[in-house]
Amino acid sequence: MKLVVSGKGGVGKTTFAGTMAMILAEEGRKVLAVDSDPSMNLHSALGLENPQPISGLKDLIRERTVMEGGVFRLNPRVDDIPDRFSTGRDGLRLIVMGTVERGGEGCICPETAFLKALLRHLALKKDEVLILDTEAGVEHLGRNVAERFDRMLVVCEPSEKAVETANRINTLSQEIGIREVLGVANKISTPAQEEFVRSSLDFELAGTIPFDEAVIEADMTKKPLFTYHGSAALKSIREILHRIMA
Repeated sequence: MKLVVSGKGGVGKTTFAGTMAMILAEEGRKVLAVDSDPSMNLHSALGLENPQPISGLKDLIRERTVMEGGVFRLNPRVDDIPDRFSTGRDGLRLIVMGTVERGGEGCICPETAFLKALLRHLALKKDEVLILDTEAGVEHLGRNVAERFDRMLVVCEPSEKAVETANRINTLSQEIGIREVLGVANKISTPAQEEFVRSSLDFELAGTIPFDEAVIEADMTKKPLFTYHGSAALKSIREILHRIMA
């Protein structure tokens, strides 16, 4: 199964993506987590070190993606990338897309083409899961990186701006062939907040994650939320994940 996690900036999508990945790995599945957010923070939610970012492999990427005349090759060779440029442990691996390194550097089109080819290449077996943590907002949908993924999980906090972004993500996801879009209400403190998100979304809500001080502490201490065994947020993420996988 291929899952992509999206949402407005600051809604908690990286913590959600990383925690899901660790739960699945604990349960014996092989998990490949891909961080395509330029902030490159997914590693902290996984308790891993960042591998060499794909965007830093400029010579290799241009060799494989750019043909004579500057035309992009749409199906570059990528079969060696997961083993060569990932970190991991216990069935969990991490690949990092990377970021623009200097102001004014412009488009990372070859790198994006390379990542799209990599995600297409990864044909998963029954016990394997790919989790893609995207950059905030909707721009990544214009680049069609997650084309034909099985499910888009849109994390949404109880705010009008987060809901507007979530509904826009839903519309664009359908246009690139994602099979199912589900919402996740995060940082919920009251029934009224949950009802606000549920009634405002144009698509189904898969579940709710309560506001939890453990999430803040995990972020400050750079520890995965997965290690906070009494966390109410962790419990809810586990329940949502099992519902999605079922």
